[in-house]
Amino acid sequence: MKKLLMTLSLGVFIFGYSQSDYYNDYQRSINAVDWTDVITSLALSQTQQNQLLSLNSQYPNYDSWNRVYGNNPVRWRTDRYSKMEEIMGKDKYMKFKNKYYKGQNPVAVYNRNKNNYKKYQNSKYKKYKSQNDQGENSNKMKEYKKRKNDKDGSYRWIRKNKSNKDRD
Repeated sequence: MKKLLMTLSLGVFIFGYSQSDYYNDYQRSINAVDWTDVITSLALSQTQQNQLLSLNSQYPNYDSWNRVYGNNPVRWRTDRYSKMEEIMGKDKYMKFKNKYYKGQNPVAVYNRNKNNYKKYQNSKYKKYKSQNDQGENSNKMKEYKKRKNDKDGSYRWIRKNKSNKDRD
């Protein structure tokens, strides 16, 4: 019974921790932008300003955010930025995107960042390395090494297209 409770509590803790990474990204998307500068530089109307500020204060804590995005935490990116585009309009949203995200789609920026944590990268590398014979692109690299050990110069033709393979 103790083992079952320990396993269950550990699972809940780990799941909650991974969810909090997404919530931290959500908070960063709000706190990293100077919203008063956005409002003045884009000359947003009072209605747009109120809608944007209410969007930013929509989920003030983790529990309120988790109630909506607990089952699919990745969805906050598309929801938030599509709503921002709807509020600002296409032209002003493009100016916002160019200024704060260097012209890139904010959804893509946060999708790219979701796997930048070292623990994920390390496990991805180890998995790739074990699947592909110590990190080598198995078939091509093995053939390249085999031909290079033959010392007849045929390894130089491996990188050419298939028509050059007939020369060997």
